[in-house]
Formats: sequence, C-alpha cells, structure tokens
Amino acid sequence: MDIAIARLEQWMRDYYHNVNYDIGSSGVRDLTIAELRALCGFEFSELDTMIFHDSESYGSKGLRAALADRWTGGDVDRMMVTHGSSEAIYLVMHLALQPGDEVIVVDPAYQQLHDIAAARGCRITRWPLDARGGFAADLALLRELARSRPRMIVVNFPHNPTGVSITVAEQKELVAIAAEAGALLVWDHAFGELTYTADPLPLPTSWYDRCIAFGTFSKSYGLAGLRVGWCVAQPDLLARMALLRDYIALYVSPILEFFAEQAVRHADRIVASQREHAGANLRLLRDWADGLPELVRFTPPDGGVSTFVEFPGQPDVVGSCRRLAEQHRVLLVPGACFGDAYRDYARLGFGGTTAELTAGLSLLERVLREDVRGGR
Repeated sequence: MDIAIARLEQWMRDYYHNVNYDIGSSGVRDLTIAELRALCGFEFSELDTMIFHDSESYGSKGLRAALADRWTGGDVDRMMVTHGSSEAIYLVMHLALQPGDEVIVVDPAYQQLHDIAAARGCRITRWPLDARGGFAADLALLRELARSRPRMIVVNFPHNPTGVSITVAEQKELVAIAAEAGALLVWDHAFGELTYTADPLPLPTSWYDRCIAFGTFSKSYGLAGLRVGWCVAQPDLLARMALLRDYIALYVSPILEFFAEQAVRHADRIVASQREHAGANLRLLRDWADGLPELVRFTPPDGGVSTFVEFPGQPDVVGSCRRLAEQHRVLLVPGACFGDAYRDYARLGFGGTTAELTAGLSLLERVLREDVRGGR
C-alpha cells in the first residue's frame, strides 16, 4: 500500500475480539439498547414507520439539526454526519491538503491524524508533548514550530492516548498560534465531552473560522457500534467532502441515524452516567498504580478513559502486551502503536466494567512481575 499500516487498528484486529478483559480501548463501556432506551426514553414502535430508504449526503435533517443545536448554535450548514470520526478525518485530509503542505501534529497521536496526510505527500512536523512533565502541552514550542506557517495544525484535547488536556486560556493561545500562522486548525473532539478536572473545552469553530472539528459517539457515549460521527467545517469544504464520499460510503444508514439522534438529544444524561462510572474506575486505577511504583508510572488523565502508562525497567512492553493477550486474554495497547518513541508505554483504558478492569489489572500486574523477573 502507499499508506502506512495503521498499527493500532492492526493490533485491535488481532486481539480486540479475542480477549475477555479489555483494558486497552479508549472508549467508555458500551451501552445496551435497553440502557440507551432507558436513558433517552424512546420506544421501538417509533421505528415502525421508518422506510428503508437512502439517507442524505450530509446526514439526515433530524440528526444534523440535533448536532447543530449542540455544537454550532443551530447552524446546520456547517455540520456533516459521517461514519465515525474516521471517515471525517479521511475526507478532510484528502481535500484540505495538497502534496508538499506542512502539517504540525501533536505527538503522540492517533495515527490517522498524520499518516493519511503523509500518504498525500505532506510534510509532517511533530509537536511532542512533554513526557517528562506528564505529557503537558508545550505551547512555546508549538509557537516556534508554527513560524514556518504550516497549512494545518492537528490537535486533540483531552488527548489520546494520554488523557491530558489544556486550560481554556491555553486553548485560546493555541488558536491564536494557528491564526498567526494562517493555518487550518483541526480540533479532534473525540474525548472532549468526558472530563474530570475542568468543564469540557468549547469548540474553537465558534470563533475561528479556519477550524475543523471532529466528533464521535464512540468515546464518551458508549455507542461505538453505531459507527456514527460528525464534522464541523465551512460549507464549501463540506460540499467537496460530499463529492468524495460519493465514491466511498454515500451516506450513513437512517437506522443508525435514528439512534444517534436520540443519543445527542439526551447527551447530557448519557455523558453524566458514563462520567460517574469512569470516575469510579479511575480511582481504582490510581490506587492500583500507587501500590506499584516500581512497575508503573502515569499521570492521571484530565479527560477521556485512557492513560499512557510507562513501565520502567520492562524489557519488552510490546512482548508483554502480546503475552497478556494471548495467554491471559487481556487487551492492552502497546505504546509502539503510537510511534517507536513510545515503546516503553502502553495505552491503558479504564472505561469498561469495573469487574473487567479489576481482573485486567490483576493479570497485568502478574505479567509485569514475571517479565521483569525473567528479563523477557
């Protein structure tokens, strides 16, 4: 292929459906349809009159309106419904960039946020978060990097995989840096609604017209199986995105859009429930890590349900993650899926059930102790 293999997706393809305990994913616990119905208050009879008809290229009117009410002050002209945020990322990177453009990307990052652009012939400049400082955002470094006037700056806060975030003041400074450079700002809002240390950050699309934002129902809602996401952008870019998706997916299923509309209309209730659950699991994770200072180091996340854990002295984290999956049926994602510089880390997700997290952490501790002792 002309595009790099997506390491994270390849790892998930190998192990996600072959484990009993998932402590590697980045989304909250998946809801059942019964739970979604209870939270949203709809009846299955509402589906009885639905005709199996095509949806619209930009998404159904009802879902676009619901998303616009939540994210764009009701402006549906800047809203498109997509197959997860991954389709939005793919379309934007093909249409907003040209070969030779420079793209600054937060590092580490979800691979699709930079390797699609790289495959297009763009120059990728890494903006590394400060690993020694708990992966804090170094805005002075970003300002220096942006002096080259890049075509695009790509960020996501709260961040995947570390869970760290920035303050409202830092967000304003970040947007100012993009504006001074004349750059498009891609704001990946996948984890934006689920925060612990502060209120969710606003979408910069409300005050910076060169901002493009992505969102998904997978991470904060527990509706990964819907494969529904959204994109906020200027209408001219959305129009070109619709032309390209004519060759890919055409539109999102109206059945999926029905459930997604219910979810976004009751998003506050869903996210509050998931935040309470995730917060309890995070306390469990912190207690576990505090008891293993010689084996585990991590910075508690500001949002989302994943953190980037360092395993000091571990000889082969990728091997440990593989053994954990193959021998103990526990999913943990090695940091190498986010770049070779992170081979001593792993993405640890705490959004699943409490029983699953407890069992997964116990087995992880067992493997860590065995592998350190054996020098594997």
